[in-house]
Amino acid sequence: MAEFDLNNVDDMYFDVLKELGNIGAGNAASSLAQMLQTKVDMKVPRVELLDFSELGEAMGGEEQIMAGIYLLVQGDITGSIMFLLEERSAHTLVSKLMGTSPGDHAGFDEMESSALKEIGNIITGAYLNSLSAITNLTITESIPSLAVDMAGAILSVPAIEFGMVGDKMLLIQTSFTDDEELNGYFILVPDLPSYSKLLQALGVMQA
Repeated sequence: MAEFDLNNVDDMYFDVLKELGNIGAGNAASSLAQMLQTKVDMKVPRVELLDFSELGEAMGGEEQIMAGIYLLVQGDITGSIMFLLEERSAHTLVSKLMGTSPGDHAGFDEMESSALKEIGNIITGAYLNSLSAITNLTITESIPSLAVDMAGAILSVPAIEFGMVGDKMLLIQTSFTDDEELNGYFILVPDLPSYSKLLQALGVMQA
């Protein structure tokens, strides 16, 4: 069997990655609704394997200020996952969770940062749990870390490790809607053997 290469992903592999993204994002939206105690509609307008150089522009530009929650993925697969929110969306979610009015200040204070990490932890946890359930693989995540910066700067964190894998990464854009639309982005960066494990577990690649 040829070695799996993200630069030569065929339609069958991509369809599987896209379905994993849709199911994971759906479960994440359910967790968000429980957290906020309100109905949350979810749509996934885009699931793509993008060149790393295209990633910042796909999220509205590399200079856009975003809140990024970063976690290491551990267990049967290894790598990392990031959940990024536009700064305005992040302030809205935090205010809903804390029962306060959205702040118009830049950045987040200590309490807001803690709430944002918890939001990211629960949403990414729901996403990874769906992958685990579908594949029967053990998948856990580390304690989340938070960065509020330009998208390009935040994306430099996984870029170093991802440079050892290839040119592309999986981007899942998710729009959450309760009384207003909030845009979030999942970026899943398993190492190369982990992509193979995921596809083998789903029966679309032979061991």
